[in-house]
Amino acid sequence: MVIFITGISSGFGLETARLLAQEGHAVYGTVRREVEPLPKVHYLQVDVRDQQAVNDAIRQIVEKEGRIDVLISNAGMGIGGPLEFATEEEIRLQMDTNFMGLVHCVDAVLPYMRQQKSGKIIALSSIGGLMGLPFQGFYSASKFAIEGYCEALCLETKSFGIQVVVLRPGDFATGFTGSRKKVTDEAALQAYPIYKAAIAKVEHDENGGLKPVVLARKISKIIKKKNPCHGYVVASLEQKLSVLLKRILPAKWFARILGAYYSV
Repeated sequence: MVIFITGISSGFGLETARLLAQEGHAVYGTVRREVEPLPKVHYLQVDVRDQQAVNDAIRQIVEKEGRIDVLISNAGMGIGGPLEFATEEEIRLQMDTNFMGLVHCVDAVLPYMRQQKSGKIIALSSIGGLMGLPFQGFYSASKFAIEGYCEALCLETKSFGIQVVVLRPGDFATGFTGSRKKVTDEAALQAYPIYKAAIAKVEHDENGGLKPVVLARKISKIIKKKNPCHGYVVASLEQKLSVLLKRILPAKWFARILGAYYSV
């Protein structure tokens, strides 16, 4: 299969590109900086926030391969801190990377997938796209946007034989933790003294989380499935339980549980 993955310089993207290339797929991946190349992986210098750059990359792939079978929208970033103190620039970076990056990729691949009457679109959301996480509110907002967008996209494209799958990872040990843009403004720390302990809890859980190859293997299985589910939660048993509780408990009850976990 011909597979296009965004954000393969590290973490999920790196391990997914590695595994799928080993399995014999034609793998094309985007990066924004020079990296040590993986064997049998084709690298493209693309910023997913740039619609034209994404369009050009997809066109190049189709011209060379004749088709595109799978889009894996993985590129993303996170900002941490009190919602009140996030700058407009940071908010736009968050939404443009996580949400508009997906939209740009989908807009680029859909004409080809509609024409060939087949294709899989795999979008990385998060369990943070199912519940608003304290001091990661705009990250959650970007993932909530992905959830709603993909729900509509699934309905709009099913008649063309296109499958849309949303992945909701829990805590994973990746470079995402170290690259998170965190609020360090002294005014924010004074206004929200609970912030430092809450974000420390987040980082502790992430650093002790699953290895990214676990998600890569899940993606490989989804690609092979004839009829995959629309969504999958890939997380620890505890975090899968939290998703279940979010669905079945009254909102106030769940908010108390989540607040107690993060000591807010």
